[in-house]
Amino acid sequence: MVKAEEKRRDNIAEYIIHMYQSEELVRSFDFDLDQINTYVISHIPLEDHAKKELLLWYASLIENMQKEGINESGHLKETIDLTHQLNKLHVELLGKDKSYERIVHSAQPFIETQIKESKNTISDPIQICLNAVYGFLLLKLNGKSITSEQQNMLGAFGNMLSFLSFKFKQNSFLSSN
Repeated sequence: MVKAEEKRRDNIAEYIIHMYQSEELVRSFDFDLDQINTYVISHIPLEDHAKKELLLWYASLIENMQKEGINESGHLKETIDLTHQLNKLHVELLGKDKSYERIVHSAQPFIETQIKESKNTISDPIQICLNAVYGFLLLKLNGKSITSEQQNMLGAFGNMLSFLSFKFKQNSFLSSN
């Protein structure tokens, strides 16, 4: 799918969140490609060739999810690996980039709160940020309101993820040349 590949290239955090959303969509339709086509793809204003490309992308996603045994929960290995790469970049930047350190410092209280709320089951700050942004996306899609404190947290997490995505893209570009 062109859209997913563009996200992967341009904003890795958006791509990861897009993949979370796509995995859940596949699960919500019980891995039934015909239903995804009928209830999702057919309603997207795309040219026929783009709809076919999207259908093939979902077919590939379904196949990969089933191969990896994540029918009920979890994420694709590629998505997990990308999250680990973002976390590695996060750690590398902490001692080297003062701008990023300031961004992390403003997000740190929110990260600590989320770690406590997860009962320490998630301690990776990047996973915390991704989960929170994805969670807020789900709330928004379901018409739920968000408190000003949650908006502040979302802004802090978004700043971290945006900075990391920018640096990730720079590093990917440099290593591919």
